[in-house]
Amino acid sequence: MILVTLGTQDKDFSRLLVAIDNEIKKGNIKEKVVVQAGCTNYTSDRMEIFDLVPPEKLNRLIDQSRLVITHGGVGSILSAIKKGKIVIAAPRLKKYGEHVNDHQKQIVKEFSEDGYILELRDFNKLGKMLEKAKSFRPKKFQSNTQNMVFLIDSYIQEDNHVSWYNKAKEVLWYGFFGVLTTLINIVSFYFLDKAGMDVYIANLLAWVLSVLFAFVTNKLFVFHSKSMQFSVFLKEMISFFFFRLLSLGIDMGGMFICLNFLSMGKMISKIFMNVIVIIANYIFSKLFVFKK
Repeated sequence: MILVTLGTQDKDFSRLLVAIDNEIKKGNIKEKVVVQAGCTNYTSDRMEIFDLVPPEKLNRLIDQSRLVITHGGVGSILSAIKKGKIVIAAPRLKKYGEHVNDHQKQIVKEFSEDGYILELRDFNKLGKMLEKAKSFRPKKFQSNTQNMVFLIDSYIQEDNHVSWYNKAKEVLWYGFFGVLTTLINIVSFYFLDKAGMDVYIANLLAWVLSVLFAFVTNKLFVFHSKSMQFSVFLKEMISFFFFRLLSLGIDMGGMFICLNFLSMGKMISKIFMNVIVIIANYIFSKLFVFKK
């Protein structure tokens, strides 16, 4: 079995999966290929693809693998070479939007020059690298070398930085588009209400406009689910609209309570309920719609 690991970066690395898929088509890879894709959206009936798996399952997959193909993350490389696995590592590159810089090139180069792994620079030569891997005997991992200590320390610092950055980035983008969605909802409601429309019908129509905007922006810019495969797209859309209908029920029920029991003004009620709904929608989308 060949295991492919792309780590937990929030940036797409389908370039590597395309190269592997091509080698399967050519017949250069005949064994089973299992992919831990992370945040990379890629579909293929020639590979078994997971987004994220628990650490214990990933360790079992490494144990079962003959060859590991991975990105240039120190954690991914170390997990494999500690178990004595043959590793082909391909660094993520900034010019393709796969990382914020090219530090993975240096990481892969260091491990390769020390004899631990094979370095894949040109993806068009993956076939030759797979052939070379058949006779490659990796150097036994020595964790007490100065170079490895430096790389591991750099990895820990980078991982902590990126993890916090990724979490903040997702929330910030969601908040930004959430504000725009809310403005569309409120402005639509305002003009429909001013036109003399029933308050609940105006609320419903304002919701329809805002939810269409929210689906597109959430899919493409917040949760980075860019797959346009029909089955995936349809599943996401149905889930998204189901949970937005649920939050609409929360919105409508809350409006009723605010207007009839709390005697709040219509616009104050609308703004208050939008705050509640935007929080609920983030939770629904994160956990049940655009799952990572």
